[in-house]
Amino acid sequence: MSETMKLYHAGFEVIQKPDVHFGRKNADFGQGFYMSAQEEFARRWARIRKGRDTVLNSYELDLSGLRVHTFKRNEKWFEYIYANRNHLPDTLQSADVIIGPIANDTIYDTFGIITSGFLTHHQAMRLLMIGPAYEQIVIKTENAASQLHFISSEVLNPSEVEQYRRTVAEEEAAYQKALAEMLDRI
Repeated sequence: MSETMKLYHAGFEVIQKPDVHFGRKNADFGQGFYMSAQEEFARRWARIRKGRDTVLNSYELDLSGLRVHTFKRNEKWFEYIYANRNHLPDTLQSADVIIGPIANDTIYDTFGIITSGFLTHHQAMRLLMIGPAYEQIVIKTENAASQLHFISSEVLNPSEVEQYRRTVAEEEAAYQKALAEMLDRI
């Protein structure tokens, strides 16, 4: 793995010094600052909010000396996400950075289905394996934040954001169809 990564975060403000303590503890990889190494992905998941600019922040993360845990889309990944969503103790508290796939239920608005308790553990994992595998990078510690260097920010054109949102809506429709088909089989 390279010692540095270029990362992107879309939001509504310039964030030069991210707060790793801001955000939900029950997100995929627990509390931390979430980014993508794929600029295209960050642009696709940008949103529009009335009266606000949509901003794409760019960073470089120096991984030297950091404890990095990398997940693949498999049972260990699922177990970690499942534990975080159920407010269990974080088994990777010593990790400075976690890299791994995003659970598609959060980006395609089917979160309640997976975490409802209606499905068995195995069924929930099978559903999380559906759809494209996008990667996220989460800095979880102050140590990692100190090695994240702000490069620049760019205000995204609203028409560009709308174009990306249409692409995401098409992908979401395909994902929800595949999810419904899988639910019919389990």
